[in-house]
Amino acid sequence: MPKKIRLGIVGGGGDSLIGVLHRVASHINDNYQITGAVFNPDFEKNKEFAEEIDVPLDRIYTDFDTMVAEELKLPESERIQVFSILTPNFLHFPMAKKLLENGFHVICEKPMTTSLEEAKILAETHKKAGTIFALTHTYTGYPMVRQMREMIKAGALGKIHKVDARYYQGWINPIIHDKEKRNSVWRLDPEKAGISSCMGDIGVHAFNMVEYTTGLEVESLLCDFNYLYEDNKMDVDGTVLIRMGDHVKGVIRGSQVATGEENGLAIAIYGEKASFRWEQEKPNFLYMMSDTEPTKIYKPGHAYNSEFSLDGTKLPAGHPEGIFDSMANIYLGVARAIRGESQNDGAYPTMRDGVRGMSFIEGTVASHKNGNVWVKVEG
Repeated sequence: MPKKIRLGIVGGGGDSLIGVLHRVASHINDNYQITGAVFNPDFEKNKEFAEEIDVPLDRIYTDFDTMVAEELKLPESERIQVFSILTPNFLHFPMAKKLLENGFHVICEKPMTTSLEEAKILAETHKKAGTIFALTHTYTGYPMVRQMREMIKAGALGKIHKVDARYYQGWINPIIHDKEKRNSVWRLDPEKAGISSCMGDIGVHAFNMVEYTTGLEVESLLCDFNYLYEDNKMDVDGTVLIRMGDHVKGVIRGSQVATGEENGLAIAIYGEKASFRWEQEKPNFLYMMSDTEPTKIYKPGHAYNSEFSLDGTKLPAGHPEGIFDSMANIYLGVARAIRGESQNDGAYPTMRDGVRGMSFIEGTVASHKNGNVWVKVEG
């Protein structure tokens, strides 16, 4: 199989932050070539952007359905192999479903769908398709997150009893207090964003981080949301108590109105022998603490790290790696999966993570609406 995997992109054009992240990440390890796209629903803008980033116009399509139909007419050796879905949330499910049904591999932004029911349907579709599906919980690609996962798996913390994960941003704060503005943002529109804003967009990342690093599953949760205004239909702040067993408890905190916060994803995991603390805004530092020894700091690129962590480190120790590198590690995992190469089972988030994420999101909404009660997390 040729080295370059033919990549198609849906959405992510113009000044899209997420589009830049995916395009750069796909290029970092020299595994992909952007072959075709629908960057924008406006065909003229679509073509303009394609020319700007030097993607051939003969594979720039008027819309998603046309792109799928035209690609299927091409010989398998020429057609796009994997699509990245970078559209607003409500389009993830129908696009991913159609791509899987037609034999394409899929890389999808989260949340995977806008409902748990859709997630289950997509899981069945994926099972029948037998192709690769990856969900971009980007932060699982950081070397120190992977180091934490491997050390916990090896028993470094002993029995886990407490987890504290948070994801604080302040970007909606300037918008939410103006009625006209808050009614014009797609992330605050249930028709486009789904049933949740804060937990659906960022809280689910914290949830995924909890399960990814600890290897434990959240069994039940209790949630309290803050909507700030009566006419605002979407949560912009929330606190979730979680249970992962009879004696394993935790909290997931999310906010889009945490004034002054930027991209404050952080996790602390406490065990009987030691604990870990990691922050996304300082991703190259993993702190290991105990009651009997001084705090240890793990950093990327050193021989003391796990094989999995080192595999996701591209530069010698002391050279900072960031969000582009983290996403690139997920793209690398997908490339290896497409080629049938063996790798760590945490190389990229899967369909299962998508279903679990939607179960978490729906659980938080149900808990809040029913009077802040405990609900089970399915899956």
